[in-house]
Amino acid sequence: MALSGLILALTCIVLAQWWHGGSLWGLLDGPALLIVLGGTLGAVLLQTPWLQCKAALKALTTLFGRQQWPFKEQASRLLHWSHQARQEGFLVLESKVEHSSLDGFTRLGLQWLVDGTDVLALEQLLDNELNRFEEQKELEAQVYEAMGGYSPTIGIIGAVLGLIQAMSNLDDPAQLGTGIAVAFVATLYGVGLANLLLLPLANRLRAMYRLELRYRELTAIGLLAIARGDSSLSVSRQLAQYQGQRQ
Repeated sequence: MALSGLILALTCIVLAQWWHGGSLWGLLDGPALLIVLGGTLGAVLLQTPWLQCKAALKALTTLFGRQQWPFKEQASRLLHWSHQARQEGFLVLESKVEHSSLDGFTRLGLQWLVDGTDVLALEQLLDNELNRFEEQKELEAQVYEAMGGYSPTIGIIGAVLGLIQAMSNLDDPAQLGTGIAVAFVATLYGVGLANLLLLPLANRLRAMYRLELRYRELTAIGLLAIARGDSSLSVSRQLAQYQGQRQ
């Protein structure tokens, strides 16, 4: 869906240009692209720590994939663990820690549980981990949001540079046309890059991470219920609100 949306947006712009009889090559301008891309990247690198930029770039590798978060399966797993822990004690869950199907957050919480962490301390640890995750992912989304904010302004800078070039060559029609083209195309690149790519990327990242956060909240609720020794019925009721979560 994400890739299809991007292709649809770009195709509509190209078709509109062609429909009105404009040259498709007129949408391509190297200097304008250099101004917008280089200026936007430079501004973001100036304001953003390298580790945050690196994490945001890494997030792109999963952005267009469909990452599954099996809410129902996780709820069933936690309910089963609750029954086992009440029957045989927490140590029976030790063999589950390294299970290949578990995500990192579940492994970490389960390890704390097996180690005998008391309920209040476990709740604090899980809450801290959830807050850290949410803060980190928000910082990643903010990188693309910042790029989307700078891009139109850099496009205006490109437009001003193009007009300066045009005004300095009033006696040469060929150079005059080139300068005006750079001015308008740079503005198009700046606004288009922000609204068709960068800002949607930031919002898509937030949507993906909100889903993962809900999955982690489900896991935390289940682990805390196990630590308290809640009955299977109580655990099931606490997890029920998450089991209908859609991907």
